[in-house]
Amino acid sequence: MFKDQVVWITGASSGIGEALATQFASESARLVLSARREEELQRVKEQCIGKGLSSSQVLVLPLDVTDHQAMPGAVDQVMTAFGKIDMLINNAGISQRSRCVDTDMTVYRTIMEVDVLGQIAMTKAVLPVMLKQGSGHFAVTSSVAGKIGAPLRTGYCAAKHAMMGFFDALRAETAGENIKVTTITPGYIKTSISTNALNGDGSEFGKVDNDIANGMDVTKCAAVIMEGFRKGKPEIPVGEGFEMKALMLKRLFPKLVFKKVQSMAPQ
Repeated sequence: MFKDQVVWITGASSGIGEALATQFASESARLVLSARREEELQRVKEQCIGKGLSSSQVLVLPLDVTDHQAMPGAVDQVMTAFGKIDMLINNAGISQRSRCVDTDMTVYRTIMEVDVLGQIAMTKAVLPVMLKQGSGHFAVTSSVAGKIGAPLRTGYCAAKHAMMGFFDALRAETAGENIKVTTITPGYIKTSISTNALNGDGSEFGKVDNDIANGMDVTKCAAVIMEGFRKGKPEIPVGEGFEMKALMLKRLFPKLVFKKVQSMAPQ
């Protein structure tokens, strides 16, 4: 299904982005790998070559999603290399671990710039290409936090709620243009997301949450996402813990979920 498809992944240097890159490589897709750390992207490229791709089938394209002015040039590089963009997976992101009262506004701005405006800018840069092609597929890695508010993550939850709204609206706008939109809704996945999260003063949290440490294996997570892509699911929930049940419970018994997340707040 994905053979020779051109798949551009942001946040491809680790975690879900890295795991998806190797999954697509196993299915002979052509890949564009973007993140800020070029050396890590080169490492992921070598993994993709190990899955059967040639070096020319993997483009390493370092990119900071907050640098909106760099995006048109990046799109031009992809088009020069491959001539099309079949899929853009907006996976770059950063989280937070701090109470609202202790969080500086600069932290909220950083989260919004990376998790919201960066994804919107990437999508807007690629959208004209897909409209001209008459086909394409946008995906975004949102979160259960895009459906349920959780303590110590006010900025992160706000950003992920925004992403769910933006891409749901984009799906409606582009359905008649043969462009698909998928929102990915992970729960706790074993990645470095909590380690790289921001404290209230903007410093790095630097620790692994217990829930993350006991979460779903990232390779298994990527396999679930790939199966969702194959089935054409507009939304792909992925995870194994109570947080996945909470997605449904919030619709039916919102007070129960509110009480549960209140119990997670530090005293």
